[in-house]
Amino acid sequence: MHRPVAFATTIALGLGLAPGAMADDAPLRVLATIGMIADVAHNVAGPCANVSTLIGAGTDPHDYSATPRDVQALASAELILYVDAALEERLAGVLQNFTDRTPTIGLVAATFEGAELLGDPDAPGTLDPHLWMDVSRWMRIAPVIADEITRLRPACEQGIQDNLAQYMARLGALHGWVGETVATIPPQHRMLVTAHDAFAYYSDAYGMEASEAIEGLSTTSEASIRDIRDVAAFVVDNNVPAVFVETTLNPRTIDALIAEARSLGHDVTLGGELYSDAMGDDGTAEGTYIGMIRHNTATIAQALGGTVPPLPDVLHDWAETWDMAQ
Repeated sequence: MHRPVAFATTIALGLGLAPGAMADDAPLRVLATIGMIADVAHNVAGPCANVSTLIGAGTDPHDYSATPRDVQALASAELILYVDAALEERLAGVLQNFTDRTPTIGLVAATFEGAELLGDPDAPGTLDPHLWMDVSRWMRIAPVIADEITRLRPACEQGIQDNLAQYMARLGALHGWVGETVATIPPQHRMLVTAHDAFAYYSDAYGMEASEAIEGLSTTSEASIRDIRDVAAFVVDNNVPAVFVETTLNPRTIDALIAEARSLGHDVTLGGELYSDAMGDDGTAEGTYIGMIRHNTATIAQALGGTVPPLPDVLHDWAETWDMAQ
């Protein structure tokens, strides 16, 4: 977990550049570990930064190790953004190596106090890093990113502030819409059951009565037969109508859960596919943070007996960009 480091001259020297070489109008080279960070940075920075993502769609960041190409990408970046070592578990050492030469920001440490974060009830002291599932929490990284890009490209300050205000308004509206949508689910069906424990912030923020998962906060260990049976018992006992699979995980554990619940006499269905630790493909609505949250919320609501209201007016331009009916 690292806050911004060094002044511009020190950064330039560390990158092998002459002092003042960064004081130009070229877009800042920003590298984010995951798409949920990269999309926020892109919306805030606009043309003042070229933002790229290290870990792409469908890839689990808990289990991701750096390749030689990744190290080259990190070495050429002027700003590195990541969540926390609790998420990018196998990248932590590599990220640490760059902190003395490049501004490298762990956004959890730079944005939140410990009391604002959720942990693992089965492992005291373990951080739950999946903050993007609560829009009201995740939107707080946007000003942190905006401040750092402005520090490195001061001529962009006004444009960045304008972008930030617009994007914060959109995310605020999205947060309200998610809560409104979840409220349409019958209270007895507000049970979110997934393969991986990535939705505690979502349940906490939007009024889901419970969030259960076969695997824990990290996906680096295999689920056991007992884990599957325990969650299946929860599904049966609470008459949960649907469970969900995530795009970054093999569906075999959720398939086993459904089979176990059905063997106990409860005909639970697969409610759909959710984005948890990665967004959708580039060039799709789900490849944006807003689209990821909209997709997850619509999928959850429809599978659990709720309805999906129209998006707020402030999001109509976003929806039109993706030819999405209101």
